[in-house]
Amino acid sequence: MAKTQVTAPGIATDAVTVNKIPDTSITNAKLVNQSITINGSAVVLGGTISDVGAETYPTVDSVSPTVITNAQTTVTITGTNFVSVPIVEAINTSGAITTADSVTYVSATSVQAALTLSVDGTYYLRVTNVTTGLSGRSGSALLNVSDAPAWVTASGSLGTFPGGSALPTQTLTCTDATSFAIQSGTLTAGLTLNSGSGSATITGTQTAHTSAATDTFTVRATDAEGQTSDREFSISYSFAIGQGGQFN
Repeated sequence: MAKTQVTAPGIATDAVTVNKIPDTSITNAKLVNQSITINGSAVVLGGTISDVGAETYPTVDSVSPTVITNAQTTVTITGTNFVSVPIVEAINTSGAITTADSVTYVSATSVQAALTLSVDGTYYLRVTNVTTGLSGRSGSALLNVSDAPAWVTASGSLGTFPGGSALPTQTLTCTDATSFAIQSGTLTAGLTLNSGSGSATITGTQTAHTSAATDTFTVRATDAEGQTSDREFSISYSFAIGQGGQFN
């Protein structure tokens, strides 16, 4: 018996419509030389698609200043993709999170945040765009919270001393200070400020005066984070009769 070859009949272009085919009735179907649109992006079948539904996250690149005290301080955060008005959080390296007291949106690359951080340490900064819920955190702990140097030695006169004799060692104490320097005024010739950690000393014998005098000067204490604290002091010199000149 002779075999008869059967060929598939053609289907008119408009013969098959969405209304005629249930969603689950076709499997393993092939569409050739066609494209579809997914989330607004045209895709050629058999090709690939990228960035479908891509979301824009904020980034945190830097902060200024980088060192603050425990008192409320406004810092400027620089990054990208900020949307008005975001949430700003400081995250201690211990994991504790503190939300900024207030945030001011400046631009898509800059926001200002008022922070009150009672615990000293280093902090990451995180910015969250409220409109999208997307967050970005700094890659490192950008913000250092540290107490400024705190003077223990009271300001004012350190005393009056004989002008022709070696000065009794004067110790100036300032908590957290790592160095000391004369900021302004005059530490008279012959005297030396010896910088130390937590304290400094003044030693030597003054050579600038031959009669009663007072020198006033300001000492600046600096801590490991570069924070400074200034305090003014004075030293007076006295001379017994005959020390300062000749009488006939």
